[in-house]
Amino acid sequence: MAEVVPPGHGRPRRRWVPYAYLAPALLLYGLFLLVPLARAAQFSLFDWDGLGASTFVGLENYAEIAGDERLREAFWHALVLVFFYAVLPLGIGLVLAAILTRAHVAGLGVFRTIIFLPQVIAMVVVAVTWRQIYAPDGPLNGLLRLVGLDALTRAWLGDYTWTLPAVGLIGTWVATGLVTVLLMAGMSRVSGELYEAARLDGAGAVREFFAITLPAVRGEIVVALTLTIVAALKTFDLVYVTTSGGPGTSTTVPSYEVYRRAFELGDVGGAAAVGIVLTLLVFGINAIVNQIGERR
Repeated sequence: MAEVVPPGHGRPRRRWVPYAYLAPALLLYGLFLLVPLARAAQFSLFDWDGLGASTFVGLENYAEIAGDERLREAFWHALVLVFFYAVLPLGIGLVLAAILTRAHVAGLGVFRTIIFLPQVIAMVVVAVTWRQIYAPDGPLNGLLRLVGLDALTRAWLGDYTWTLPAVGLIGTWVATGLVTVLLMAGMSRVSGELYEAARLDGAGAVREFFAITLPAVRGEIVVALTLTIVAALKTFDLVYVTTSGGPGTSTTVPSYEVYRRAFELGDVGGAAAVGIVLTLLVFGINAIVNQIGERR
């Protein structure tokens, strides 16, 4: 029996819901998530090319991940992308949301729609578009030449130093709209009386932001970080279309390594092991984020 406490005034009444009511949802959850995850964990214990006979190797595939420099580099790149997908959009989103919410800008609904548009555009389309922007003769280099910054022009997706940040900035562009809209929704619920009281006490805009606005959107920040961190760690289509992990291995990420091992190298067991480690990493980081967010 699952206990449900309905909202209301006075002492809440307790109502018990049979677990049978939850069975369909739990069944679908198990079939489409837990069963495939268990099968992947099973495959990770075998040396298998996906077609022929398999050989049980235990934890050998996981040991290979720890010893493979390319894979360690891929996981490091994923953590770098977390900064561009999650941390940077959060900082930008907090500033934008605070300004737009407090300033009562006309046409705010239109702005929300425009800034949210990257979320509804297919990532393949986004990747192709930005690949053209980053091209040696593309708009970005054209703009730099126009303002006399020819020395800064480069093949952005072919430069070993700048390729990963260039790909990461695409993620920033995509994620900032989602984060901003979430934060604006949270800030719009903050009572104006709190800001009036703070101003009467002599608080400035910065003090108001840290004392009132930021604590009020703690829940929205946790949700935004959870969504964007997951997006960063599971990035595949953006990397595949823009760089295919290159130049060299400068933009390889775990999801791309799963694809490469499974479909190019025929190492399904190794690919499954990378996928399981990536899944544990996603759960671990988001568990930490949610734990920090729940603290008062």
